[in-house]
Amino acid sequence: MPRTTIAVIDSKRLLAIFGPRDQHLRRIRSALGVGVSARDDSICVEGEEPAVLRATEVFKQLDRIAREHGAIDAADVSQLLSVATGEKPLVAYEPIEVQRPGRQILPKSEGQAAYTKSIGEHDIVLCAGPAGSGKTFLAVAMAVSALRAEQVQKIVLVRPAVEAGESLGFLPGDLQAKINPYLRPLLDAMHDMMDYEVLKRLTEQDVVEMIPLAYMRGRTLNNAFIILDEAQNTTAAQMKMFLTRLGIGSKMVISGDTTQIDLPQNRQSGLVDAMTRLQGVRGCCCVRLGGKDIVRHPLVQRIVEAYDAP
Repeated sequence: MPRTTIAVIDSKRLLAIFGPRDQHLRRIRSALGVGVSARDDSICVEGEEPAVLRATEVFKQLDRIAREHGAIDAADVSQLLSVATGEKPLVAYEPIEVQRPGRQILPKSEGQAAYTKSIGEHDIVLCAGPAGSGKTFLAVAMAVSALRAEQVQKIVLVRPAVEAGESLGFLPGDLQAKINPYLRPLLDAMHDMMDYEVLKRLTEQDVVEMIPLAYMRGRTLNNAFIILDEAQNTTAAQMKMFLTRLGIGSKMVISGDTTQIDLPQNRQSGLVDAMTRLQGVRGCCCVRLGGKDIVRHPLVQRIVEAYDAP
């Protein structure tokens, strides 16, 4: 039975390649039908020759990712397995530089790469996509990158609170305590790209601002990178209000999942309305991500497809 050995040299890289509790290793074994073992900082692969060749290439690419970025996530493994099984071509996407030393964010699909390219080229980008397609995470990465490059002076993260069915005024605590649960996904993304102390300092200095949509009224934001998340839960009037907050030197990214609208049935989603109205407007770009762009647990893509099926 054909066998090949891949020298990794660094034991830390070997651990990254195999993943937490060998999760990556088990996925590769299952997907490609090969036997894999580790010996003296090397990876031994055995099985049918075509499968061994595919697995060898996957491990070489994972070693490269571990060497260049220090970490490997499930999305990296998913992409390489899709290439190995012929589902997708292997494409190198432009990395996004963020604040955390040595940390780069890489788009994981053609759709994600087109999305980040659109953000770089347009002042307003609207993106609709399913859960896990990277629309929020990549928008935050582009915002942090723009702040790092001094292209903007502040980042403003905005979310409507409608999905909980509660008015902020009736919730306990001060404003920050009230809005933290709604803005948590954006905050989690920021923590992944910045050290805690750096983010804390920038927040205290209002360089990074997190506010509910209702508090945007009456403001004009200059030299800012503004992100509206969960935009499917805005009304058309709220969306118009938000869009007109754009000031000189600013950029807006508006994202949401149009299959998860929590508005009353007689209300049209502001995201759906805006993507119809602004299609083709100079300076604006509308992007749609799909199931192939999902980079969470592999099961998430199958769940989304099951719910979207007629």
